[in-house]
Amino acid sequence: MITRASTPDKQMPKEDNTRNAMNAAQGSILVKAPVTAVYKRWLAFEDYPKFVTAIKRVRKLDANHFVATLAFNGKQYEAMLEIMLRVPERRLAWRTISNGHAPDHLAAGVVSFASCPDRTTCVTFKLTSSFGGAVFRRVDSYLHNFKLLIEKP
Repeated sequence: MITRASTPDKQMPKEDNTRNAMNAAQGSILVKAPVTAVYKRWLAFEDYPKFVTAIKRVRKLDANHFVATLAFNGKQYEAMLEIMLRVPERRLAWRTISNGHAPDHLAAGVVSFASCPDRTTCVTFKLTSSFGGAVFRRVDSYLHNFKLLIEKP
């Protein structure tokens, strides 16, 4: 059973004339797998293109930094991602940091994992992004894709 609930995009005002508006959305899904397996799979950054359709490629730089090639609205971007918080089997938070390639586009995300008594896991994902598009639909899609990926036999 898929349990999803997304909140509509909330647009944040522009900080100045050079930055795009930030949109935020949150969604949750129930995954038929124990929290240990779900957390471990979410940490497999090289698998992100399999469920985060905007990410085309991920290259690990070190334990907390990655370079991702992203595609939005027919354009490709390269962004450096930084892991800001890791709480094993509970929470993971990241953000883009300026690397000179996409200075006007920012994104941040946090994913939380809650173990359920029936060995399922509730995954809650919040995304804030200036890349445009319907963020709430992207969150919903990414969660659904992740569920399919982890529950695949």
